[in-house]
Order: sequence, then structure tokens, then C-alpha cells
Amino acid sequence: MRVRLLAASAAALLAGCATTAPPAPSSPAAAAPEAASADAATALHALFKQSDEDNLRRNPLNALFRGDMRYADQLGDMISDAYFDAERAAGEKDLAALRRIDRAALSPTDQLAYDVFRWQTELGLRALGPDVLPLSVVRPIDHFTGIHTFYPDLASGQSAAPFKTVKDYRDSISRHHRYAQILDASIGRFRQGMAAGVVQPKLVVRNVIDQLDLQLAQGVEGSTFYAPLKAFPADISAADQAQLRTDTAAVIRDEIRPAYQRLRDFLAREYLPAAREGVGLVHMKGGPKLYAFLIEQNTTLPLSADEVHTLGLSEVARIHREMEAVKTQVGFKGTLPAFFEFLRTAPKFRPASKQALRDEYYAIGKRVDARVGEIFSTLPKTALEIRPVPDYREKTDAGGSYMQGAPDGSRPGTFYYNTYDLPSRSTWGQETLYLHEGAPGHHFQISLAQENAGLPNFMRFGGNTAYVEGWALYAETLWDELGMETDPYQRFGGLNDEMLRAMRLVVDSGIHAKGWTRDQAIKYMLDNSSMGRTDATSEVERYIAMPGQALSYKIGQLKILELRARAERALGAKFDLKEFHTQVLMTGSLPMNILEQKIDRWIAAKRG
Repeated sequence: MRVRLLAASAAALLAGCATTAPPAPSSPAAAAPEAASADAATALHALFKQSDEDNLRRNPLNALFRGDMRYADQLGDMISDAYFDAERAAGEKDLAALRRIDRAALSPTDQLAYDVFRWQTELGLRALGPDVLPLSVVRPIDHFTGIHTFYPDLASGQSAAPFKTVKDYRDSISRHHRYAQILDASIGRFRQGMAAGVVQPKLVVRNVIDQLDLQLAQGVEGSTFYAPLKAFPADISAADQAQLRTDTAAVIRDEIRPAYQRLRDFLAREYLPAAREGVGLVHMKGGPKLYAFLIEQNTTLPLSADEVHTLGLSEVARIHREMEAVKTQVGFKGTLPAFFEFLRTAPKFRPASKQALRDEYYAIGKRVDARVGEIFSTLPKTALEIRPVPDYREKTDAGGSYMQGAPDGSRPGTFYYNTYDLPSRSTWGQETLYLHEGAPGHHFQISLAQENAGLPNFMRFGGNTAYVEGWALYAETLWDELGMETDPYQRFGGLNDEMLRAMRLVVDSGIHAKGWTRDQAIKYMLDNSSMGRTDATSEVERYIAMPGQALSYKIGQLKILELRARAERALGAKFDLKEFHTQVLMTGSLPMNILEQKIDRWIAAKRG
């Protein structure tokens, strides 16, 4: 999708900004407030710039994903006490500087940025505090977010790291050295957790061992790390190519593979016997306290586990009623569970081939492209590519995912679809998955923020899960405006995906606060949706590995839908969906309470 990005300043995108007359000539009495405002704005943006620069030095991968190559030879620390001490010191320094700035003297746009920066920094410091960090740092790897799940992809030549010059290849080798060191350091962190009684579930450990076995089975030249050496750019000389092959093979053979083997053997022989049987945080020392924090971190709202669970049950009941209507529409005579089984098993809903799955996603993308301009004023200039999930992680990966493109559009965003266990995949879920992961979901939200140079970098490139995933789930609800899901089975696919997010509220809180087992959680998902067992199993094991993250989708979506309904009621004929989407999207990822304040100001300004 290559379309023009309309230029707009951050000020023009602020909620509550109405068209005003040109300012009157300044008087001496007005000069002092204007000077104070200018001083405050200058100080604020200097703080943002310095904080961002410091962050990139401490976290070089953040720079790499932006296309900033200054630290491309570095992978970063990520795991040592010194690293966390530096992160904590940086957050405290930033907050102290922020407090010295008079918020009241700032423009409305800068006040919004001030509030988001404060919220993010305070939350980050809480994550580094004594009640949270000791419970997370000693569990450095899981099967969903461990460094071994994303670093191979980064090194594959198909991600953010470029392989265009000899230096690019040398930078990759340099990162490989550090990767092996981080794997070994992870063993030390795991040992600390064993001593403290804070350990991963056995299920997570077994999954990680399986992933390491798969990567070890690739060998050296068959490994993902060796892939960029199989197709060099034409301007790299034969001598350089030969040396790069030799050096890369050496680091894979002598450092990465031995580190994999050490980690694998440690997990299997020492850690697995000490790991916990119970999959939820409720079974882990300090787990309930950690889960309470993770709920707030992921939803940006101070919700309790019981509140989340009750909301989930309510949403499941509502969606069931809509599913019953679709069942009646298609003339199915059995019960809803029987309809689920029909959709789960009927051959007509299975992809004919991996190529057929791919072709249909391309066709869906073209249909969305033809209509999306009707409800969005600004479209991303960054292209969107569609690819299958790489083989080495498809078994434990979600059914779909998104990787952001480069801010300048030089690298496209990527929608990944999963072809593992192809007979378990359902064609009736394709449209809603594309709306969520591709356009106008993650691709729009992430690309439009990155491309908006009028925002400070922490708003362009940062974010919170409730906003990011809440927007993507909200994007699924735009099926009607985009002319999608006209087939009742595709509409059921939309409801099934919404049901997934509602069930997440029930299952995630059930696992981590109420002691649900893995099998109990899988059964709940199979009983209440037409998900296949493979997908349900992958989902549940994801919630086990990432407590609280799955809550963000439904909580964020419900808040955005609530704000849209509020605006429609208040504005009546003045409501414009394009304007609403501009207000939600064009100032980056906002915590839910700050987004709500922004929309309320916009509503007030529109009403006059």
C-alpha cells in the first residue's frame, strides 16, 4: 500500500484545537507569558531529545529498527544489574527535569506530550522497582518473548537489520558475539530465580527447549543466521564475500551454537526439575503482586483481576448472542457448539494450500485499499507486505502478527500469517485477521505515528499495549464501513476473533489469578468459539508466558468504541468519522485516560 502521507503539524492534530483568528499584536503585558511559554516549550523538547538520545545509546536495537545505524554494531546489554540501574537512573533524571518545567505555560499539544512522557516514565520506574523487577528479571526467557525468538529473525536479512554493505555484515557479526553472551547471562539469571523460588512454569521451559532444539538442528550453513550470506549484493567483492562467510560461520559454530547447547542443557537438566507445575502467576512466589502490576501496565487502567474477569464473561455472553444470529442466518439447525465444530472441521473452510492462503490475503488487501480512504484522511506512505511466519517459530507463533517498517518507508511493514498445521487454519477468519494485523490496524497505527515527524520521538516510536492492540481490535469493527465480511461466514470470523479477545479477559485472569490449568483454559476457548485446538493451545500458552498482555486488546477496544459513541451522541450531524480517526491516531500511542481527555477536548471544540 503506497499512498501519500498528508503533512500536518502536531499542533493541528491536537484534540480540542479549533480554527481561530490570527493572534492580535503582542502587548508588553502579553510578552512575559509568551516568553515563559517559549522557555517551557524549549525546555520540554530539549528534554525529549536528550532522553531519546540517551535511550538509543542504552538500547541500540531501538535505533536499528528506526533505521538509525549509529549503533548498528551493538546488541545492547538487556540483562545485567548495571543495565537496569542505568535505566532507573535515566527515568529518575527525566522525571526530575520534567518537574522543573511549568506545564501550565505549555501549549495544549505540548501539555499532551508532557502527560504522556510523565505517565510512561513513572510506569517504567515502577517496573524497575523492588516490587516488580526481582520477579521478572530472573525469568529472562520464555517461548514467546525470549531473545531467541526475535534475534534470529533480526539476523535473517528479512527484518530491520540491513545487509547491503560489508559494514552491515560486520555489524551483524558483532551483534552475534553479544547474542551468545546474553544467552549465557540468561543462565545466571535463571539460577538467581531458582535460589529465590521465582521460576517459570515447566510448560514454558519445555517450549523453550523445543525452540532451541529446532534452531540447533539447522546446523551452521542451514541456520537463520547464515541466510544473508546466500545472496550478497553485487557490489561486495568475491574476496569480501568469502571472508564474511568464514567469519559468520565461525561465530555461529563456535559461539552461538555452543551457547544454545549450554542453555538447552541447563534448562533440561537443572531448571526444568525446579520449575513450577502451576502455569499461572498465582502459583509463583510474589505472583499475585506482579499480576496486579501487569494488569495496569498492559491496560493503562487500575483494574482488578476480578473486574477483568467479570467484564470478560459479560462480553462473551454478548458475542454469543450475535453468533447465534449468524448461525440462524446460514440455516444451521444445531446448537452453537455444534456450529463451532462444523466451522472447525468442514473441509470447505480449510485452505487448499499455503499458496491459496497467501493469494486470498493479497485479494483482501486490495479490497481494503479500495475503500480505506473513505474513512481515513491520512494514509501511510509505508508499504505493507504479506509473508508467512518463518518456519523456525511457526509452531509457537500466533495466527498472525505485524512487524513495523522503517520510518522513512524504505522498509515495508509486514503482516505475517501462520501456515503451521495448515488443516487447522480456517478461511473464514482471514478478513478480520488482515484488518487487525494489516490495514487499517497495526500497519496504520504504527506507520502513521512513525511517519509523523511533528511528534517527539517517544510518541512516534513508543507506545502502550492497550492503545496499540486496542486500536487494532477497533479496526476489526470497521468491517462494515470497509465493505468487508459481507459473507456471513466471514462475519462470523469477525465475531470469532472478537470472542477470542473477550475470552482472553476470562482466561488470562483465570490462569493468573484464579488458578486455572492449561487444559481448563483450552477447553473454555474451544467451548466458547470455533477456534481450532492448535490455535487455542498456542493462545493459552502465550497467556501463560506473557501474563496480562492479552488483556490489553479488549480493554483498549472498548475504550475507543466508548469514545466514538460519546462523540457521535454529543456531535450528532457534526460527527465526522475521518476526523475522529485523525484524533485517535495522529498523536501516537496514548494511555487510555489521556486519550479520553483528548477526545473530550475535541468534542467540546467541535460543539463550540
